Amino acid sequence: MRSLTETAALEWAGHGITVNAYSPGLVHTDMWDALDREIVALEGGTPGDVIAGAVSDIPLGRLEHPDDVAGLVSYLASPDAAYLTGRSVVVDGGMLLG
Repeated sequence: MRSLTETAALEWAGHGITVNAYSPGLVHTDMWDALDREIVALEGGTPGDVIAGAVSDIPLGRLEHPDDVAGLVSYLASPDAAYLTGRSVVVDGGMLLG
């Protein structure tokens, strides 16, 4: 994805178009709650165990919220990011650091 983003940024820069990518981490949505329930039903445990296990790998100590992603996307789509192109931003609470 990073290579595609960089290639597209080079291709479109001459037209004044910026190309950037974002990679969200584990975003807490209804899907995560459903997965937690289904895995607990199959493997046993307590509701919340799957989410707690995922959170234990995230240095900021919580799942991402949709607003965490929306803030970055809003910035990338704004005039404030007009000189930013060819970048890939990981929004994961530091999960990939460890």
